[in-house]
Amino acid sequence: MSSAIVPALNACLNATSAVLLTVGYVCIRAKRTLAHILCMVGACVVSLVFLVSYVNYHRQVGMTRFTAEGWIRPVYFTVLISHTILAVVIVPLVVRTVMLAMARRWVAHERLARVTLPLWLYVSVTGVLVYWMLYHL
Repeated sequence: MSSAIVPALNACLNATSAVLLTVGYVCIRAKRTLAHILCMVGACVVSLVFLVSYVNYHRQVGMTRFTAEGWIRPVYFTVLISHTILAVVIVPLVVRTVMLAMARRWVAHERLARVTLPLWLYVSVTGVLVYWMLYHL
């Protein structure tokens, strides 16, 4: 695969993760437990594929510089910094949330998921925004 399409693929993986997280949330609110589980497992798998692809791409290509000027520059770096910090934070939160679900510790799982879900959604959506600003501005 050409390395030129990897950033777009990674953005699609982030967008897919955001959709699965949202649908999974809707499913659990509707008490559709199996659908919720399938969506969340899907979000985990897609996010793991993204992480492997992202790390591999940047090991080969290195850093991509943001070249746009004007008002968008501080916006980009604000989004990028918050995205990067939360992307590091979200990994152990997701792992712990999944472990609690696997242990059927539902109260603790739900309590942590209330924190994990919005942060994970933020990371997924801002990942797409960072891609868009970096490659389409």
